[in-house]
Amino acid sequence: MLKKILPYLLFTLFITNIGSAQQKDSAQLKHITDEIMLHGHCYQWLGYLSKRIGGRLSGSPQAAAAVEYTRQLMDSMGADTVYLMPCMVPRWIRGKKETAKILSNNSGECGVNICALGGSVATPNGGLTAEVVEVQSFAELKKLGAEGVKGKIVFYNRPFDETLVNTFDAYERNFELRWSGASEAAKYGAVGTILRSLTNTTDNNPHTGVMQYNDSVKTKIPACAISTIGADQLSKLLKNEPKLRFHFEMGCYTMPDVQSYNVIAELKGSEHPEEIVVVGGHLDSWDLAQGSHDDGAGAMQSLEVLRTFKALGIRPKRTLRIIMFMNEENGGRGAKKYAEEAKRKGEKHIAAMESDAGGFSPRGFGLDGTVAQKATIAKWQGLLLPYGLYDFLSTDGGADIEKLKDQGALLLGLEPDSQRYFDIHHSALDTFDRVNKRELELGAASMAMMLYLITEYGVQ
Repeated sequence: MLKKILPYLLFTLFITNIGSAQQKDSAQLKHITDEIMLHGHCYQWLGYLSKRIGGRLSGSPQAAAAVEYTRQLMDSMGADTVYLMPCMVPRWIRGKKETAKILSNNSGECGVNICALGGSVATPNGGLTAEVVEVQSFAELKKLGAEGVKGKIVFYNRPFDETLVNTFDAYERNFELRWSGASEAAKYGAVGTILRSLTNTTDNNPHTGVMQYNDSVKTKIPACAISTIGADQLSKLLKNEPKLRFHFEMGCYTMPDVQSYNVIAELKGSEHPEEIVVVGGHLDSWDLAQGSHDDGAGAMQSLEVLRTFKALGIRPKRTLRIIMFMNEENGGRGAKKYAEEAKRKGEKHIAAMESDAGGFSPRGFGLDGTVAQKATIAKWQGLLLPYGLYDFLSTDGGADIEKLKDQGALLLGLEPDSQRYFDIHHSALDTFDRVNKRELELGAASMAMMLYLITEYGVQ
């Protein structure tokens, strides 16, 4: 008789243990969330970073101040280890405020708002004036060829695809125009480029962002972004007056690389210290505003994870490493340096999490890893659903952690609601007053909960 019922007894015991473990985890996740929602510091820290330090373009005095500020915060929280990792970063300076105007024989002069793209060269002294040719793609540019482009300013006017629910999908489709638009236009003899700002809103705020010159194209031409209202106006006037001219002035320039730092804190794993779990955001930002959403929010949320683990006395079984990455916006040098050091030391990263999509309401996590790793996360989705975390379909991890995938790490990217992000992204509107305290803290809680589970159980 015992032989017959033993399998059922063992099965019952197994189910009871699973239920007990889940109850324990559920209670711990509630403690984590309560701690952050009732006693969180990330909103306060972000206010200081945004308003007292401001925009933190890599290599700038503000970026250096942010390094020291976050190092001091880490020290004050009692991390096992806090250190700076040196890295050389580019030093691009915007210079005086950019100006531009449309020169129409029919309508006269009309001022429009522009900003230089990060990494661009300046216009000649006195500015640049030329006729404009409008295209939506590199294919259209190629079709025009040198005959239609030489001596002119190329105007890339491709609006966001409004049918795409996730605005990051629309951004990624248009990114190539910003990244390599200047060199592509220079191939055919263009003297400058204008880019419709990468946003799905209609306003007078130009959006900057990094661009790069192709080494195979010798001529470097100035590249600016124009506000969407300005882009619509320019396009409308061009239809009635194909030979109208555009004038713009930019004083940006590049200096030699300077030394900066990733800022790193660590809680040593109690059982598997050799297994490392990373969480971070990037400390640098563009210079047009305060960099509150991009990526002050993600950086401060990552620090909130550290504070919460210490406040609740959570000793992770696996080593938890919190990183303030430097230079994500215009070079990725901090991420590259970190990955190189990890490889050199032979470190074992099992997972890496990044928050770099704004401080809006969290919806889930992008997952980039093996089937087995994703299956491990799937087991915990029932625990996370009560906190509004349901979206695990994206495969995006993050720019600062992507190189750790080569070392076998599961990459996780916090996925906030994306609908408002590109209203402010890389523009003068990315300021602290645009951040909702509760949304920011919910994002931090989501990260801390997931990191607790990963450091507790690991991933396959």
